[in-house]
Amino acid sequence: MTQTAYEPRTVPLPPDPRAHLTSPVTRSVLLVQNEITAAAREYLAGEGFVELLPPIIGPVTDPGARGAKQVDIDYYGHKYKLMTSAILYKQASLLAFDKIFYIAPNVRLEPLETASTARHLAEFHQIDVEVAHASREEILDVAQGLVSHIVRRVAAQRSAELSFLGRDPRAFQPLLDGPFGRMTHHQAAADLDALGHEQSPDAEIDWVAERLLSAQHERPFFITDYPKGSRGFYDKENPDRPGTLRNFDLIAPEGYGELCSGSERESDYRQIVARIRETGENPQKYGWYLDLVRAGIKSSAGFGIGLERLTRYVAGLEAVWQANAYPKLPGVVSP
Repeated sequence: MTQTAYEPRTVPLPPDPRAHLTSPVTRSVLLVQNEITAAAREYLAGEGFVELLPPIIGPVTDPGARGAKQVDIDYYGHKYKLMTSAILYKQASLLAFDKIFYIAPNVRLEPLETASTARHLAEFHQIDVEVAHASREEILDVAQGLVSHIVRRVAAQRSAELSFLGRDPRAFQPLLDGPFGRMTHHQAAADLDALGHEQSPDAEIDWVAERLLSAQHERPFFITDYPKGSRGFYDKENPDRPGTLRNFDLIAPEGYGELCSGSERESDYRQIVARIRETGENPQKYGWYLDLVRAGIKSSAGFGIGLERLTRYVAGLEAVWQANAYPKLPGVVSP
């Protein structure tokens, strides 16, 4: 079922709800996904994490979702947002516990052209993780341990479903055999140039480039050190390498692309206000959050793994909508 990352593709649209929900393919995929969430909870609870219930609305949300529009709602006469990501609330939650996670719904009105990427939904879920006082290197180890545990449990417990879906568990052996690879954003840009894909060293890696890099690897790998300006104000700048962020993406192999984004977080009030202003936004918009930061929040590191994207990779699916019971592709009106 896997396609080469850089080939042109026509992504099929989801069928009507009855056909989708009664499909044996959907049933198998959702059983795999259920195993993924159970495995995530098992691993994180074993590592001392506390699961919290995330908000789905708030006065502000993550401003760093590239190209996606936010959704406004009326909240008793106040303009609130549906969460594109719960990152600000993850940092706030560390006031209660040092290690927390959510399995969180998110809504992003992605650009219309993303309907054909096979990787984007307007409504999706994330496994969101945050650890107080952690470094990027420590949170990379958490991400690797979590993904490895999930894959190992799914391969053991859902072999029948994987077989029905045409997914050979042997594809996961390189993942389970050793540590995930690592490269810097600078290295990734150079590799893409060598592959004939022009990539600015000062910009976000585009979706085609992610697939292209992904197809060159047999096990997941991290891309680190994205340039300042390519991500949200909460990603900490490296004090030893100004202009570079202490962040990362986790890229799946076989052409499946990005699974996860994360970083060390900025916790200094003056730095956060300066970064917000650099993006052209008014800090007053983030009043409740900045009040917490001014009073003091914990330094931290964390990440969010796209649940449907992880399901697509593990199950070997053609498109991410197959990993959602009620899929909403960008621009496609659906239940």
